[in-house]
Amino acid sequence: VQFVESGGGLVQPGGSLRLSCVASESISGFYAMAWYRQFPGLQRDLVAQITTRGGTTLYPDPLKGRFAISRDDVKNTVYLQMDDLQPEDTAVYYCHGIPGSDWGQGTQVTVSS
Repeated sequence: VQFVESGGGLVQPGGSLRLSCVASESISGFYAMAWYRQFPGLQRDLVAQITTRGGTTLYPDPLKGRFAISRDDVKNTVYLQMDDLQPEDTAVYYCHGIPGSDWGQGTQVTVSS
């Protein structure tokens, strides 16, 4: 399954972005879909996860309340709504099928005034 992320860009602090990830095939076979982000020189970190069965979501504590993951299995698409963005959210954002999917090219999010 190949993923194409989009929706990134430059936003001012306090702004919002909605990322999209379109899969080339059905995402229903994964246990969960997730968004990760990567800061320069560091490994990818989990940002949000949503299970296929039940739609249970998971977020790291610092991101709870600001980020929201959702999915549309008919469209094979996963979304990440990001609100109250801060400069420390600047990173490349990737979606990922759990377990073990390939990685897309990511989408750059830059938060700056």
